[in-house]
Amino acid sequence: MSSYRQILYHIVFRTKNSKKTLAQEHINELYAYILGTIKNKNCFLYRINGMEDHIHLLSDLHPNIALADYLRDIKTSSSIWLKQSGKFSAFEGWADGYAALTYAWRDKDMIVNYIKNQQEHHKEESFEDELRRLLKEHGIEVNETYFP
Repeated sequence: MSSYRQILYHIVFRTKNSKKTLAQEHINELYAYILGTIKNKNCFLYRINGMEDHIHLLSDLHPNIALADYLRDIKTSSSIWLKQSGKFSAFEGWADGYAALTYAWRDKDMIVNYIKNQQEHHKEESFEDELRRLLKEHGIEVNETYFP
């Protein structure tokens, strides 16, 4: 018998100290770089978007990839690329940690649209409030130590 799985992860990670260091005029180059990293892991990216201080991904993980390794590789390789590209001179690094929230396949389009509309969404809600809300919606206790 074959093994079957379908796990969608809505992943959110932020810049070090939540500084607004992701220059929007070059952000699509960063997204393309992250997409390459994801493809090299045999994973699939459904959507990526973000703001100057954080990124959202909706991704499927290959069964041979551990979530922690996946995020470590994405953050490490993109951090090196961001610093070497010369286009994100204020970037100091990614903050420790991430949020990884699971969703059912039937929720895919809803999450894709949520990620797609980040710029509009953040006109009304700060990143910190957004993250608190997402964590609470998933029954995750918020540790205020990690909020600036």
